[in-house]
Amino acid sequence: MRMTTNLAHATPSRAAGRKPVVLVPACNKLLGEHPFHVAGRKYVEAVRLAGALPLVVPRLEPDEIEPTLDLAHGVLLTGSVSNVHPAHFGEGVHDEALPLDPERDAWTLPLIRAALARGVPVFAICRGAQEFNVALGGSLHQAVQEVAGHDDHRAPAGEPAEVQYGPSHRVHAVSGSRLAAIVGTDTFEVNSVHGQGVKRLAPGLVVEATAPDGLVEAFSDARAAGFNLCVQWHPEWKAAENPVSRRLFAAFGDAVREHQRRAARAEATP
Repeated sequence: MRMTTNLAHATPSRAAGRKPVVLVPACNKLLGEHPFHVAGRKYVEAVRLAGALPLVVPRLEPDEIEPTLDLAHGVLLTGSVSNVHPAHFGEGVHDEALPLDPERDAWTLPLIRAALARGVPVFAICRGAQEFNVALGGSLHQAVQEVAGHDDHRAPAGEPAEVQYGPSHRVHAVSGSRLAAIVGTDTFEVNSVHGQGVKRLAPGLVVEATAPDGLVEAFSDARAAGFNLCVQWHPEWKAAENPVSRRLFAAFGDAVREHQRRAARAEATP
C-alpha cells in the first residue's frame, strides 16, 4: 500500500526519478483446473524497452478502473489467443471453436474509454486494437479469410514461432499520418498472426495504415488528448531487433513520460 501511495502522489522531484507505470491488462486462462491471470512476457519486455515499468493488472471491477488509472501513465493493450466477444458489436459467434475472454472484455472496454477521456497514452496491439475499435463503437470481421477481396492473415499452422511471427506482408502508412511520422517511412514489413480484423472503424477513428488487400492495419483516435495508436501486427515480437518496433515503443515511452511529468506538475499545484 505504501508503494501505491507514493506512485499516485509523488512530488515532481521524486517522480522525476521514477519510471512511468504502464498498465498491462491480463487475459484469463485455465491451467489444468485452475483459472489464472496471464500476460505474455514479450509485452512486458516491450514496456521495459519503452523505458517504463510494466504493471500486469487482473480483472478490475467497475469501481476499480479509475483508481487504477490514478497509478498509471500509460496502457498497453496486448494481443491474445482470444477474440473480443461479437455481442459487443451486435453479432453472434461465427466460430464456436475459437476462444473468447468475456472477463477481459468486461473491463478493458470501459478502461479504454476512461483512459482516452483522461488523456492517458494507449498503445494497442492485435486483440488490443480490435477491442479499442469495439470499445468506441466499431465492428470486426470475425473471419477475415472468408471476406471477399481479403487475404488470409492468419499465421501458418504448425510452424514454429519464428516462422509464424516472421515478416508476412508490407503495410502502407498513410502519408502525413502519426504512424508514418513515428517510423519514418510509408511502407514496411510486418508479421501477421490474426484471423479477425477491422470491419467498420468506430466514429472518429482514422486509418493510419493498410495492408495490400486494403484491411486496416493501424488506426488512431484523432480526437483524444493523449497519444494513442492501434496496430494489427505484433511489434512486440523481438522488438529490440526491429527498427520499426523500436521506434514505436520509443514513441510510446516518450508519451508516457510526458504524461508522468504533467501528472507530477498537476499534483504539485496547490
